[in-house]
Amino acid sequence: MERKEDDIINNFTTYLGLEKGLSENTREAYTDDLNKLLDFVGNEPDLTVLSVTYNDLQHFVAHLCDTGISARSQARIISGVRAFYRFLMTEDYLEKDPTELLESPKTGKKLPEVLSVNEVNSLINSIDLSKPEGHRNRAMIETLYSCGLRVSELVNLKYSNVYFDEQFIKTVGKGNKQRLVPISRKAIDDINNYMIDRRTIKVRKGFEDTLFLNRRGAKLSREMVFMIIKELAAIAGIKKTVSPHTLRHSFATHLLEGGANLRAIQMMLGHESITTTEIYTHIDREFLRREITTHHPRNRNPETENRYTENV
Repeated sequence: MERKEDDIINNFTTYLGLEKGLSENTREAYTDDLNKLLDFVGNEPDLTVLSVTYNDLQHFVAHLCDTGISARSQARIISGVRAFYRFLMTEDYLEKDPTELLESPKTGKKLPEVLSVNEVNSLINSIDLSKPEGHRNRAMIETLYSCGLRVSELVNLKYSNVYFDEQFIKTVGKGNKQRLVPISRKAIDDINNYMIDRRTIKVRKGFEDTLFLNRRGAKLSREMVFMIIKELAAIAGIKKTVSPHTLRHSFATHLLEGGANLRAIQMMLGHESITTTEIYTHIDREFLRREITTHHPRNRNPETENRYTENV
């Protein structure tokens, strides 16, 4: 790659961090998607990222399809490429955006996995409180489910941002945006129980205010939280694919089923757009459809219908 293109890519990643305020994980995802375009461009004679045309990008999308990349992943890659070319336009590297007419493949809406209230209780009850990490794990899961946090928000949660008397927490979400979220009395009680154990840990420098710590006194990794929840789901006998995000989805779905306002759920989840939150209305409709199919007399089988009629 030419030195100029190296500088452009570096400027783009800096822009994502400083001006867009994106997390390191999100910046890495954008970079990975952009690298797929760079690899494609590098294999085409006389083609550079600045000379790419709409037709070149159509060939690029066809190349992604030929290599077996799913429609959902293609859509994500195209989104990253669009962001890159919008940056080039903003910084006057280009006068025309080649992605302007580029369409993403239709992916459909995939509804997220959701746990029932009983399954959430089973997950929490599967925690062995006699183990050193037991109270920590219980407090973590109660906080995830009580507040609908992202896993990154959980591992970065500060003790000083838990307002015990007011029953609120302050968290920092995507784009470094802060928000206040109510926290249940149950989660607060579990955090207080965990703090008894936490005070016995030798905390490493720089993590004094981090709420949830590993055995070495440092911040828990996202991967560790995933592993903990996966193991607990197996112990609880839950057959669904369960992750920290499953608890976030369950939080929102149970609120909606209980009659919560969609705007209030949007604020608690930290969604920038209400359209992101609206996926939970699809889950709620599916829940209602199952309830009607199961309980409405017109949906019962003939034998059940006959017994129902005879007993009236």
